[in-house]
Amino acid sequence: MSILPENLQRYQKFLSFMLKYWNSDLLNQTASNAMEEETARSFSDYEQSPEELVEDLKQMGPTYIKLGQLLSTRPDLLPDRYLEALASLQDDLPIIPYNEVQEIVETEIGTKISKAFNTFEEEPLASASIGQVHLAELRSGKKVAVKVQRPGIRKKFLDDLNTLEEMAALAVKHTEVGKQYAFDDVLGELRRIMLQELDYLREANNLVTLGTNLKTYRKLIVPQPIPDYTTSRVLTMEYVKGKKITSVSPLRKTEEDYTPLVDELIEAYLKQIVSDGFVHADPHPGNIHLLENDQIALMDLGMVAKFSKQMQEYLLRLLLNLSKNDGEEIANILLDMSEHTEKANIKEFRRHISIMVEDSRNSTAQDMQTGKLLIQMNRSAAINGIHLPVDVNILGKILLNMDQIIAFLAPEYDLREAVRVHMTKLMQSKMRKELAPEELFSILLESKKLAEHLPERINKITERLANNDLTFHVDAIDEKRLTDGFQKVANRITLGLIIASMIIGASMLMSVPSTFSIFGYPGLAILFFLLAAVAGIYLSYTILFKDE
Repeated sequence: MSILPENLQRYQKFLSFMLKYWNSDLLNQTASNAMEEETARSFSDYEQSPEELVEDLKQMGPTYIKLGQLLSTRPDLLPDRYLEALASLQDDLPIIPYNEVQEIVETEIGTKISKAFNTFEEEPLASASIGQVHLAELRSGKKVAVKVQRPGIRKKFLDDLNTLEEMAALAVKHTEVGKQYAFDDVLGELRRIMLQELDYLREANNLVTLGTNLKTYRKLIVPQPIPDYTTSRVLTMEYVKGKKITSVSPLRKTEEDYTPLVDELIEAYLKQIVSDGFVHADPHPGNIHLLENDQIALMDLGMVAKFSKQMQEYLLRLLLNLSKNDGEEIANILLDMSEHTEKANIKEFRRHISIMVEDSRNSTAQDMQTGKLLIQMNRSAAINGIHLPVDVNILGKILLNMDQIIAFLAPEYDLREAVRVHMTKLMQSKMRKELAPEELFSILLESKKLAEHLPERINKITERLANNDLTFHVDAIDEKRLTDGFQKVANRITLGLIIASMIIGASMLMSVPSTFSIFGYPGLAILFFLLAAVAGIYLSYTILFKDE
């Protein structure tokens, strides 16, 4: 790592921000609240106001705005006033001038806006950290939303990420906290996510995939892209008229029962997690819109999570046991999927998990416990020297956002019970899928390979057995260390016998007259006593201070 002169302004900006907030009451309270420590106090007035924090993040640039957006979805960490202020980062950003928007669109799609569209609204529908959205109408009369990427945003992101990664590397190298929470791995994952969000072609493919996976859910809509009008910097997709799900008026909530809608939303996300392995990973309220016909639209597919088949199995078991409040089994599953060293405090980790699960028993959606619980489990794992896969944190973030949405639309909704019911259905569907002809054919092929090679392998084993040439390699104890230990014991016993013999011999020599004397005693006897004393002291020292 090298800190170059041309990058000094970025380092100075970053360090100024950290110095301002590092020892602030807000950050200290946030850290305590995350683990629900006894030192956590109620939120009150802090040195930095919510508006000041928002302005500071805006001054830092688009990467930090993105981090602020992520913080705005964390009610477990920040007070409401700060959440509300940070939420404005999702839709209250400087607008890209229309002449720049026009230049980007025409360059990307290769034609004039006036030829490609009947109308193209100059005022944006929304403005975000990466781009902004304009309403337009195709020549066919179809209304579309055109998302245009901010000019130069890729370079700004990469510059800021490079700064953060360098600082994270220093933290990992020189601080225990940096090592414990693997700041460098976190920043590596952030880089991967942000680069994906900057590629609108990838987002278009994500929209198609999710739309296909959720086509059976009638109350859910995934706006589809218009391929001919989509590039890596311009994304054109179907326009759906709605508003943020948290913008629903209290009157409408009293008139409508949103429980069936919430139930379908939860089932759809569980299917994504444990069946498809392809998940909309950023379902914060700004990306979930309620339409006029009481349907839900899933927006912004820039951030998706992909779970392997093995991870899907782990998460399926984890969610089932969360729904049953089985802390012991949850700890077992987390340990099965994690990496940990011999120094890991597994006993303490199990105790923490059991306490967390028990404390969250009987919670409802308005308590927002499920996602928060998973995030706290991840923190407990880090404290106890256990490294959980990043998939657990992604699942926690998804469920945390789901908790927010459910708490707003159906406060008394029992998420744990819904998970139990829907997971049973998904497990049955998963089993039927695995028993499909193509899956059975794959199993038959593997069985055929085993049957073909089994006689040959059995023949080799029996032949070696007949020739007394069959050997087994057992990875057990360290034989060399064991024999060295026995040898050390034997040496100590032998040395002890020699010292005892010298003392006995010296005692016998004391009665034998001699012309050679030391301190008036027979000299040879005194020499044997001194040698025995030195050897005894050395043996005692090595036993007490050097033996492992």
